[in-house]
Amino acid sequence: MPTVEKVARTDAGLASQLRLSVMRLRRRLANERHPDNELSMNAMAVLGALYRHDGELTVGELAKAEMVQPPSMTRTVNCLVDGGYASRRAHDTDGRQVLVALTDRGRTTVVSDRARRDEWLATRLRELTTDERAVLRRAAPILERLASG
Repeated sequence: MPTVEKVARTDAGLASQLRLSVMRLRRRLANERHPDNELSMNAMAVLGALYRHDGELTVGELAKAEMVQPPSMTRTVNCLVDGGYASRRAHDTDGRQVLVALTDRGRTTVVSDRARRDEWLATRLRELTTDERAVLRRAAPILERLASG
């Protein structure tokens, strides 16, 4: 079986290896969620977007941030509101818009979820060499740019 280093020598091989590795890491991080957290990863991503923007976002802004269609985001927001994780209200100047904000429960959920998963990842990072961590520090902004584009 070819090594990761051999496979990643070509752009196609690198793409394949990154896809596989990022998906495995995502699944592993998803498994580190608190067992009492009944929210889907999509719902947690919406809570995270609201937390990052430290305020209110429209359903359309959330849909764009999470790269989903507005009707899908509306369903997710409805679940979050029904569960007490988010609130919604009419926009101050545009009656067609709905603003969504985190509730205290939503904020607590997203902060504790992130802390749990960050701790798992920090523990794993400590197992790496200084040079390996330096490579990941340089790669992190590049991966973010790939994910955003």
